[in-house]
Amino acid sequence: MNELFQKLKIKPKNINLYEIAFSHSSYANEHKYGKDYERLEFLGDAVLELVSSDYLYNKKDVSEGEMTKLRASYVCENALYEYSKDLDLSKYIRVGRGEEESGGRFKKVILADIFEALMGAIYIDLGFDIVKKVLTNIIGPYIEDPNKVFFSDYKSALQEYVQTSKKSLNYELIDEQGPSHNKEFTTIVKIDDITYGKGIASSKKESEQNAARDALKKLANK
Repeated sequence: MNELFQKLKIKPKNINLYEIAFSHSSYANEHKYGKDYERLEFLGDAVLELVSSDYLYNKKDVSEGEMTKLRASYVCENALYEYSKDLDLSKYIRVGRGEEESGGRFKKVILADIFEALMGAIYIDLGFDIVKKVLTNIIGPYIEDPNKVFFSDYKSALQEYVQTSKKSLNYELIDEQGPSHNKEFTTIVKIDDITYGKGIASSKKESEQNAARDALKKLANK
């Protein structure tokens, strides 16, 4: 991991935190490791939200609504996946044998989760100022370069439509299948209790995005 630390320009104190950050539940279960990255991912998600919000507040003179849309674009699963690929995080992920055989270390949802877990580990190990610097160096160039805005946040677009028409919007998880390390989620989205879209993906967040995209397609054709 030294190569990664050099790339991030950090000097870790507690290497064990980073080992946990890169341990998928399939690896932890198979090797009786005891801990996987999920708690660090939860923490990293909050850190990412705060740092990106702080960056947009200080760097962009736009409305609250525009900041919300921008932030959603740069913290969505597609964005986290790109950050992970930029850092080549797949090299460091530890997955179980079955997950390895199914290409788990290259799955979008796992790479996205790993990025958040890594940020959670940096926050715990080195503090907020360091993780803020790391995240700013990663996300800042994407926000500032219009050619790098290639993430689509369908949920925000649908929310904006619903707010304009003053209708209610609800996402409902209707199915969950597969083992814990390889689940498939099915979500529907309802507008005023009428189902407008359906999405299937390997994470709840992505299934909601797919449901929103499906709904927007139908609304465009009305």
